[in-house]
Formats: sequence, structure tokens, C-alpha cells
Amino acid sequence: MNKQLNRYIGISVSCLFLTVAGCKAPATLGRSENKNVPAAYNATAAQDTVNTGKMKWKNYFTDQYLTALIDTALVHNQELNVTLQEIEISRNEIRARKGEYLPFIGLKGSAGFDKVARFTNIGAMEANTEIKPGKEMPEPLQDYAIGAYATWELDIWNKLHNAKKAAVSKYLSSVEGKNFTVTNLIAEIANSYYELLALDNQLAIVKQNIEIQGNALEIVKLQKQAARVNELAVRRFEAQVLNTKSLQFDIQQRITETENKINFLVGRFPQPVQRSSAAFVSLTPNMIHSGIPSQLLENRPDVKQAEFDLVAAKLDVKVAKARFYPSLGISAGIGYQAFNPSYLIKPESLLYSLAGELAAPLINRNAIKATYYSANAKQIQAVYNYERTILNAYIEVANQLAKISNTEKTFDLKSKQVEALNQSIEISNDLFGSARADYMEVLMTQRDALESKFDLIETKMKQMNAMVNIYRALGGGWN
Repeated sequence: MNKQLNRYIGISVSCLFLTVAGCKAPATLGRSENKNVPAAYNATAAQDTVNTGKMKWKNYFTDQYLTALIDTALVHNQELNVTLQEIEISRNEIRARKGEYLPFIGLKGSAGFDKVARFTNIGAMEANTEIKPGKEMPEPLQDYAIGAYATWELDIWNKLHNAKKAAVSKYLSSVEGKNFTVTNLIAEIANSYYELLALDNQLAIVKQNIEIQGNALEIVKLQKQAARVNELAVRRFEAQVLNTKSLQFDIQQRITETENKINFLVGRFPQPVQRSSAAFVSLTPNMIHSGIPSQLLENRPDVKQAEFDLVAAKLDVKVAKARFYPSLGISAGIGYQAFNPSYLIKPESLLYSLAGELAAPLINRNAIKATYYSANAKQIQAVYNYERTILNAYIEVANQLAKISNTEKTFDLKSKQVEALNQSIEISNDLFGSARADYMEVLMTQRDALESKFDLIETKMKQMNAMVNIYRALGGGWN
């Protein structure tokens, strides 16, 4: 007897050890993120916490036509509206996760009948069973039931609560994703708008040069009649006029494409884009306050999105780890069941149940291990993505700050170059008219002047783009 008892005890202890061993989770393979950023964007930058990125976009962009385009895009842009639906999907995921750790309660009713074969053990028993004295078991046997049931998994390891927290973090990540989409959308519209203004000014310069070169061509033709120049000079001037005219159509095509790009961003079919291009060259970029690099962690939506993704990934690891531990479930039910509806509400037809269930993975845990290792890998991915996003944000700001400084200096020099070449055109025309300059000098001067004016417009566009891009890089636009 003692030997048999000891054997039972030994088997019980072995099962207990196996269960404990089965519930042991593998070691965590996660990685901690690095949030450190340099103290400043460059060695000469002042430690000023004023940040242009916190300015509202309507205060940053003052052109009435540009703000009208942005307002329209924030309502009708399809990509932005798709992102808004992603937020709604994330919100519903929170509802689903929240419901998982609350009791499930439901009502159910059923009706049916059952005919058992006579020459079976159950059939023989029913044939010799009386429902009441002198009343045989009905055949076929009907069955009616109505009642309530409940199931509840007790969240003893916080698996379900952590899953809900992860869903909340993913929701917040989707909100920041929407903010990042808004920031990029505003920047893209503003850049395209300033590109459109630049093209308008280049087109005006081309038309002006066509007129100037046409007048020069007429003068050369008169000088040929006076035998002061030959046919070669006439053909060279004519070729330059034709080349400049061809530029006109190239620019018009670019204007059409840029207008349609803006229309696409605004969410409408092609139509003329209202704008004021006359004072483009005299536009002055806004004063920029870059603040300190650590503010990027708060201002940049993509950095905040990566941070929420990282939080969600850490919680997913905890959820996956909890699957190695036993789960405790409770189920209960209460109702009435009878073979005749008239007996359904009698006290004798009352039934109820209450049960608890403890289950733990023991053998063949490969699926659980795979999920756990995948969660760890995704957490490490989220860390690298977070650090990469911070690094990218810092470099974007540093690049745009340098671009603002360099394009400002370039624009000043280009302005002086244009002024000098405009004077050169007048001088070369006068010298050519008095036969003191060759026609090639006139052609080269006109070509250089046209290119310098184009370069000046391009530089102004880069200057305005830098103003837009630094605002986006600092995290402005979404607020």
C-alpha cells in the first residue's frame, strides 16, 4: 500500500515539475533605445529654445492663394482621408482588445427532438423509464432550453491588459502618422506652389528675351542690307530667337504639370491654379528659429509615431511571453430545460453550472516560441527604426539650415550677376551698332543674361523651398 502511494506521489511530483518547466518562458532578447541627440545643430548655433516648428501653418504661410490650397487639401486629399480611416481601424482594435478581458455574457435558446434506436443501451433504458408514475418517456424525445451563459478568462498575467495597451499605442501611432501625412502634404503643396511661381517668372523672362532678340534680329538684317554683316550673323541671331521660343513651350509644359500636381494633392480634377507671381523675386523667407535638437522628440510626428510603435512592440513581447504561463478561465450558465414547453418554467427544470479551467502549454510549444521570438525581433526592429527616425530628423534640420544660409548668399551674388549682365546687353548692343563689337559677343552676352536670370529664379525657388522644408523638418504643419 505504501509503495503504491509513493508511486502516485512520485507521478504527481513529476507532473508538477513538467508543468513548471513547461511554463518557463525563454529569455528576453530585446534591445533598449538610444534617445541621445547632440546639444545643437552646429558648433555656432545659439542655444535658443524658440522653435518655428511649433508655429501654426496659417501663421507661417501668409500667401492667401497658398493657404486656400492647403485648406482644400486638408479636406479632399485622398491619401489623408485613407490615413483617417486607418485611425478608425486602430480605434476599433482598442474596443476589441478591451472586450477580451471583460466577461462574455450571452443568452441562448434551443429546440429539437431526438429519436434513439430501440435496441441500444440508451433506447432500452428510455423504453423502461417513466417520466411520471404511469407515464412513459415520450418518443421521439423533444428538448427545449432557454438560459444565460458567461465565460471569463482571468487576466492573471496581464496578457489581455497589455494587449489592450499595445492597441492604444498603435492607435496613437496612427494619429501621429496622420499628423506626419499632414506635415508632408502641406510642405509638398507649398513647394509645388513656389515652383509654379518660379516657372511663371521664367516664362515672363523668356517672352521678354524673345522680344529683345527679335529686335536684335531686325537690326542685324538691316546691317546685312548695308553690307556691314554677312548672312552668317543673320542666321545665328535667327537660331537664337528660335531656341528661346522653344524654351517657352518647355516652360508652359512644366507649368501644366506643376498645376496638375497641385490639383492632385488638393484632390480635384485639373483646373487653373490661382496665384500671384509678380513679386516672386522679392519674396523674403520667414525668420527661422530652429530651437534645440531634443525638441524634435516632441515636435516631429514621425519621431513620435516611431516611439509609440516602440511602446507597442515592447507590450507585444509581454503578451507573447504571457502565453507560456497557465491561463485561468471561468464558465457559468443558468437556465431551464425540459422535454415539453409546459414544463419549461417549473422549478424542477432549473439547471445551472459553474466551472473553472486551468490550462498551461506543456509539450510542442513551437508556435508559442515562434510568436515570442518574432515579437522580440519586431521590438528590436522598432528600436532601430526609432533611432533611425531621430537621426534622419536631425540631419534634415541640419541640411536645411545650411541650405537657407547658402542660398541666401547665392541669391545675393546671382542678383549682382544679373544686374551686371543686363548692363552688358546694353553695352554690347551699342558697341555692335557702332561696329566696335562682333555679333558673337552680342549673342554670348544675351545667352549669358538669359541663363543668369533663370539661375536667379531657380535660386529664389530653392530659397523658398528651404523655408518650407525647414518648417517640415522641425515638425511644423500638423498643429
